[in-house]
Amino acid sequence: MSSHAARGMFVLTLLLSLLLGACSSPTPKSAPNFALRDSDGRMVQLSDYRGKVVLLNFWATWCGFCKIEIPWFVEFERRYKDQGFAVLGISMDEDGWGTVKPFMSRLGINYRILMGNDSVAQAYGGVDSLPTTFVIDRDGRVVNVHVGLVSKRSYENDFTQLFQSSFHAGDRRAGLPARAAGAE
Repeated sequence: MSSHAARGMFVLTLLLSLLLGACSSPTPKSAPNFALRDSDGRMVQLSDYRGKVVLLNFWATWCGFCKIEIPWFVEFERRYKDQGFAVLGISMDEDGWGTVKPFMSRLGINYRILMGNDSVAQAYGGVDSLPTTFVIDRDGRVVNVHVGLVSKRSYENDFTQLFQSSFHAGDRRAGLPARAAGAE
């Protein structure tokens, strides 16, 4: 084989490898469990939410983008909670509850807020930017991570896909036929 043909074969193999790597979806990883206190002083673990779709949001009161997202999360909690959905906010405020509780009241936060720490942030890969939000499926696996401000629609797309896939999977486990896509 000539050097020109060998080089062409190498480039083709490399491109094919890159293409296959880009098309394969990574296997979701289990979300690390944690135990943190909520605003009422109760200990909360992520494992308490097994069986629900969870939006786990690392945020702070001083974060501008967080202030944009919080009203969306309030709406999501209200709209989707009956579908097995929960928002958990992990505040990374160093000033603690003295700063966070008045902020929660002012914004009308209707979902559970927990006080975060460095070890929980490290367990989630080192949360270096706020907001950072993890979308967790009913089996406790991280299926999407949003760093920084993303659109409200991006979150809604995540949820609706998880609600549909878990509903259809539940049908199959119960021995019911899977519904056709888009069927009500």
